[in-house]
Amino acid sequence: MSIFSTIKEALEKQLPFVAYKKPDSPHLKGWFQQNDKLITSENFNESGFIFAPFDSNEDAILIPEEQSAYFEEQVSTYNIDLESKIQASETSSKENHIQLVEKGIAAIKNNQFKKVVLSRKEEIKQTNFDIIETFQKLLNNYPTAFVYVWFHPKVGMWLGATPETLVSIQQKSFTTMALAGTQVYDESIDVTWQPKEIEEQQFVTDYITDRLSEICTTISTSKTETIKAGNLLHLRTIINGKLKADNTSLIKTLHPTPAVCGLPLEASKKFILHNENYHRSFYTGFLGELNLNLKESNLFVNLRCMEVRNESVCIYVGGGITKDSDSLKEWQETVAKTSTMKKVL
Repeated sequence: MSIFSTIKEALEKQLPFVAYKKPDSPHLKGWFQQNDKLITSENFNESGFIFAPFDSNEDAILIPEEQSAYFEEQVSTYNIDLESKIQASETSSKENHIQLVEKGIAAIKNNQFKKVVLSRKEEIKQTNFDIIETFQKLLNNYPTAFVYVWFHPKVGMWLGATPETLVSIQQKSFTTMALAGTQVYDESIDVTWQPKEIEEQQFVTDYITDRLSEICTTISTSKTETIKAGNLLHLRTIINGKLKADNTSLIKTLHPTPAVCGLPLEASKKFILHNENYHRSFYTGFLGELNLNLKESNLFVNLRCMEVRNESVCIYVGGGITKDSDSLKEWQETVAKTSTMKKVL
């Protein structure tokens, strides 16, 4: 039985599941829970697939290994074309986001924080939504991303294709990344980055290494490189290290990262919760394999994602704001980030 037919069966029975492909992997994997219980993680010590929200005060949902059936198969190329027509964003969304960004820039200049990541939600009317076809389109168009579809009858359905690893852990060794800066891909990754984007990337790298120094015995960083994710380019620095203790402290230290929240963490998070005027839910949270195969975890930040509802699909998108940000350009960056998701729909 293929993973796609198992997805259809799980939806008919209204049972929780997740199907996913890791970046550049030839394998499609799936965990299918054998009951409809809503199970949460206490401290990330459990084994299974974790789906955690942006706000760490909210529950992280677990599809537990011991209560689920596991499937794995080779990834195929799915013969599905993207439509060229893209639905435009509402004028009110543009005005609201520009005002939000300008408020964030003013707060930075007022020394409330150095950086804040501000986002928006865009709702698209969608009837006769085909979950299998949409998932296959994501698999086709984001080969270097973590691509997934996740469902729980008591929570909802999410799909995404994220370019950002939160952390990969094997025993006490780990790899994470600092990811920031965005520009549209134009046939080459040999590009010029502006001082604003370089500064934003350095903020993220410095913050992560500083936080990790308290719980690690060793830390090393790579050179910053340009990577491609869908139709966008980002700056990325790889960070490796060894832990003093277990992975619980590592996950709590890393989430949320400056790439989805800001710097300093608490001040920027408070600004987000008070000013975005919508609930992020699982957007900018994290998801992935937790404590499988002798304590191996592979967790990803939930970016480039969508939430499927009865008659609509919600796309979530944002960007990092610093003192040199331009509110109109920040709006245009969010439009670029939604374009491939809209083509998928």
